[in-house]
Amino acid sequence: MSVLFLIINILFLTLTSTSIAQHQNGIASCPLDFSILNKFGVESSRSDVDLSMECQYIRQGLRLVQSHYLQLNGSFLPPLESAESCWIAYQSLIKQYRPNLDIRKSCGFQTSWISQGCMNITTKTQFESIIPNTTLDDVVANCNHSLENNAPCASCTTSMSRLQVYLMGPSVGNVSDCTAYPSIYAAAFANHFGPTDRGTAECLFFLDLTSENSGKEKKRNVVILVVLIGSGIGLLAIVVGAWFLCHRHERLEKKEKEDELRRAEKGLASALESFRESTTLVKFPIEGVKKATGNFSRENLIGRGGYGNVYKGVLPDGSEVAFKRFNNCSAIGEANFAHEVEVIASVRHVNLVALRGYCIGTTSFEGHQRIIVCDLMKNGSLHDHLFGDTEMKLSWPIRQKIALGTARGLAYLHSGAQPGIIHRDIKGSNILLDEKFEPKVADFGLAKFTHEGMTHLSTRVAGTMGYVAPEYALYGQLTERSDVYSFGVVLLELLSGKKALLMTSENQPSLVTDWAWSLVKKGRALDVIEEGMPELGTPEVLEKYVVVAVLCSHPQLYARPTMDQVVKMLETDASVPSIPERPIPLVSEMDDIERSVSSSGSGHLATSSGYQPFTFESDFPSSHNEDG
Repeated sequence: MSVLFLIINILFLTLTSTSIAQHQNGIASCPLDFSILNKFGVESSRSDVDLSMECQYIRQGLRLVQSHYLQLNGSFLPPLESAESCWIAYQSLIKQYRPNLDIRKSCGFQTSWISQGCMNITTKTQFESIIPNTTLDDVVANCNHSLENNAPCASCTTSMSRLQVYLMGPSVGNVSDCTAYPSIYAAAFANHFGPTDRGTAECLFFLDLTSENSGKEKKRNVVILVVLIGSGIGLLAIVVGAWFLCHRHERLEKKEKEDELRRAEKGLASALESFRESTTLVKFPIEGVKKATGNFSRENLIGRGGYGNVYKGVLPDGSEVAFKRFNNCSAIGEANFAHEVEVIASVRHVNLVALRGYCIGTTSFEGHQRIIVCDLMKNGSLHDHLFGDTEMKLSWPIRQKIALGTARGLAYLHSGAQPGIIHRDIKGSNILLDEKFEPKVADFGLAKFTHEGMTHLSTRVAGTMGYVAPEYALYGQLTERSDVYSFGVVLLELLSGKKALLMTSENQPSLVTDWAWSLVKKGRALDVIEEGMPELGTPEVLEKYVVVAVLCSHPQLYARPTMDQVVKMLETDASVPSIPERPIPLVSEMDDIERSVSSSGSGHLATSSGYQPFTFESDFPSSHNEDG
């Protein structure tokens, strides 16, 4: 009877697919073989299974079919032009069990998702090119045997989890996203039984096989079960009790986290609404954001970071904006989001990125959404132009504009904003450029407010290696001159075209600050300037900018100027002070670094251009007490 039922199902599916194909003009036929799913029990046919479980079962069934397709054709995904016909074919199969269930509408699956996956990976070859051979070999070693029992299944899934670290890029939808690729690949190629094997399907896709032998297997399992119950009922009771306590604890923890998130979300909404009423911020609806970004399509992805992704989008009035989408929606994430909104909204300056508004919302498929909406910077970041794929070098007039604008923006944060703000993460990728190459300091997620009378803050160290000031990295001592140090590093990158962290000819790490200092000390400041820079300025101006950069990035805090003083030196004829001696390179033993930071320094290095220097007594406070 089961064989007859299988044959009838296959005939029904074939006839239905043929009928559909005859009535769908311009739609390519589906290359996926959904008939293989007739071998599996459909849990979603039970009346006591909720919709989310049904959708999960449908998703897992699709992934098994894709694994079978990968095994036969070496491709994870069917062609995009066949997406519609594939969903129709799948729907025809599901209707045999759930006549009234529309899988796309009920589960929120978009048509294109079936042909879109993870990190633009479509073929077996592309997948294997980004995974080390040793990792793939480990998966094969642990998965290439029957996975019916728990131990082999656990070994296989553990080894598969190591693939996930190489699949951290963008994925589309939740049908065959990056979390699904290891199972799809392992079932197709690592396990010689293939994706339709009972053990493989249960272990890797959580599907139950109902075959001709299921009756015999059930009888055998009953006998085994009776023996086990008779001989180990005491142990079973212990296991069940432990399982109950464990899951009860997990449920309580999950409920507590959900309650905490709800409380945080309620407080966030209230705080932002109150804050919005006193500003010009716009509260964007989540549906409007999804429409503006093409539902967060990968074509609109313009940046990635530890906080989440940045997407470009177009508002109904035609203006282009950037949507910064946070990916940590915990209570801590809520606080970080509210903090960044507060910081950006509290400042207004031509050289600081402008905040248009924000979006908070919750959907059934995307979950909790926290999004900041800012003006779109069409020329990307400074890092893109210095170290990206572009072959055209920035001219000196543009570099000078970027240096001055960035300095003015930081000077405003330190001295113009009330209370003052320390950015903490000044680097090339956080300096955005508009269509006229006017710089905008961005990303205030790590920023700290300062208050009148405070000499320094003691805080957990945050920032990017190569840009963090020594006193901050070693002691967590944060001052406005920590930003000055980071600005000096960025200015050296801008002038030299070299990254903050260098590798010497002996393959040893070095800092661009040490390299530039050594050249200035030898009277060769102009050697810092990048070769081939178009429209070079006068030697006097170029040398002045180099010396200012070296002064700003001095390892000793007291030697650095304020950002107001930096702006004055860069945009006027004001002279640059002599530079205190640097006792040692920054890349050195930790004890030596600590001694150098606490040292007051000795000697001075006059600039090679013959400028009349400022005196430290009149222009720069030499006491450590000002900045701690």
